[in-house]
Amino acid sequence: MQIDNLDYFEPGSEFEADIAIIGAGPAGITIAREFLNSPYRVLLIESGLVDEHEPHMALNQVESEGEPAGEAAINFRRIFHGPNMGSFNQQAQPYGMRVRAFGGSAKYWGGRSATFDQMDFAKRDWVPFSGWPVSRESLKPYFDRAADWLNLGPNCYDEEFWKLLGGRIERPPLDRSKLRSCFWQYARSRRDLTQMKSFGADFKALDSGNVRVLVNATVTQIEIDEDGKAFSHLEVSTINNVRSRVTARLCVLATGGIENARLLLASNRKRKEGLGNKHDIVGRFLMDHPGTRLGHFTRGDLKKAGYLGFYTLRKDGHFRLYLHGLTFSPELQAEEKLLNAAIYTLPEISPDDPIEALKRLARFKSENPFADVWALLTSVGLLSKAVGLKVFQSKLMPHSLQNLIINFFMVVNPSFVVREFQSKGVPHKLDCLSIHVMTEQVPDPESRIVLSESRDPLGMPRAKATWKISEADRHNILRIGQLLRDELPKAGLPAPVMADWIVENRPQDAPLVDMAHATGATRMSSDPKTGVVDVNCQVHDVENLYIAGASVFPTSGHANPTLMITSLALRLADHLKVRMGTLPSSAIAQRVPATSS
Repeated sequence: MQIDNLDYFEPGSEFEADIAIIGAGPAGITIAREFLNSPYRVLLIESGLVDEHEPHMALNQVESEGEPAGEAAINFRRIFHGPNMGSFNQQAQPYGMRVRAFGGSAKYWGGRSATFDQMDFAKRDWVPFSGWPVSRESLKPYFDRAADWLNLGPNCYDEEFWKLLGGRIERPPLDRSKLRSCFWQYARSRRDLTQMKSFGADFKALDSGNVRVLVNATVTQIEIDEDGKAFSHLEVSTINNVRSRVTARLCVLATGGIENARLLLASNRKRKEGLGNKHDIVGRFLMDHPGTRLGHFTRGDLKKAGYLGFYTLRKDGHFRLYLHGLTFSPELQAEEKLLNAAIYTLPEISPDDPIEALKRLARFKSENPFADVWALLTSVGLLSKAVGLKVFQSKLMPHSLQNLIINFFMVVNPSFVVREFQSKGVPHKLDCLSIHVMTEQVPDPESRIVLSESRDPLGMPRAKATWKISEADRHNILRIGQLLRDELPKAGLPAPVMADWIVENRPQDAPLVDMAHATGATRMSSDPKTGVVDVNCQVHDVENLYIAGASVFPTSGHANPTLMITSLALRLADHLKVRMGTLPSSAIAQRVPATSS
């Protein structure tokens, strides 16, 4: 794949393409991949470099006037997001998680994938502004194509999954009128089974003469023609403020849940309100997945609580990893006017974990050196395991043998495989199994992205987020916590130790944080008065300008959004092929999955 740095071109350079794609994250890369070896020139434009670069990080800074708020929530956000994102900076990004580099924020993606439920697409009387202008049924072919690209197994994420396992699991008698099983599966790399799917690395490995990647190229303005009706060109800049221009027949904006809205609002030379914003909808209906820790299962209950853990499905000679969680039944959602939400479990490291003790001692940051030394002396076996795992992950271990061993453990102990991935191959002593939740939100026009008065290093106004969490959102999280407390023991499962705010019925004290799933700020709607893009993801009042990513979702569901983002990107790519004349409209959504790279 040809990757060029804008710094290597003369100031004022002109780039021409048939399709310009802004943003080399999951959405942008997926669309570009669909045009590989086509007769069209595609330019994939990335603001950052191939890897994260400190000067570009300053462009990610966001102001926040909403949630997460309060000391407890902010501390939990640091604990939850910090270890998973090398460049995490709470002060620079108090809301949202943005990465300017080839591959986008998926560089820190854990691989969790699921489609939205049928109910997520429906118009629900108790959820204002709910309902998608496209059906779940119409998206099913794209789910399958996206699963092929993400190296996933069957797109089965509800109770039907138990049938795929063949009835070999003894299921506790949970009241299915209240709580039902839900699942996520993990997108594993085909190149290295010890890693999760990497959009950037997988795309870089492909060969194509018609797709170019331009890095260090921040779009500072989306321009429309003199008539003010259609996309014209882009202004792009290096991090050192050296400007150039890109012209194209079609343009796709795929810069993420925050940046899509920011760039439309900032492209205001010909329209003072920005592009696609005739009805003041751009930036509104900002959603995420409010999430938190509900409680935990004690160390003594780890084995029994394993029902809410990981399962391996062998299909067509491949091993697929699924995580089991619980969600409200559709009937209970309708009866109690609840939103879609789901719980899942995560292992927590013990305070006397020898690996963490070794880190503290090595960094001279131990508050109790004697206790840390004792933790090391009493855990020789675990330390030996750590050395063995590092050897396993090194180049000394043949790739074929790695795959054989991983597949073996996926069958006998899938939770072990996930734990070792999450800890980057370093085993830890576990203290408990924590219970976490993510919930859908009520779409709220006052939850929004606007332009700040402060400016970034390129002179563009920064994004200001006012992310709101409603009482309904908070009640939803409290309710699922209460159901777990009451229903799990009835089914013979361990009784979880719940947070005080659940026990004492204080949802206002829940430390809720964003899950880095910014959604909805350029929502899809058939009516220009209630949305920014139409059913084909074209900006309502700008011809040839399209938007890809979670920002077009009308509602957020409870599922991690990457599989949905990829599916809609494939759907948009098909539409663009019709526009470009390479695919008849009758073929849309009927194509079989392409051979994966």
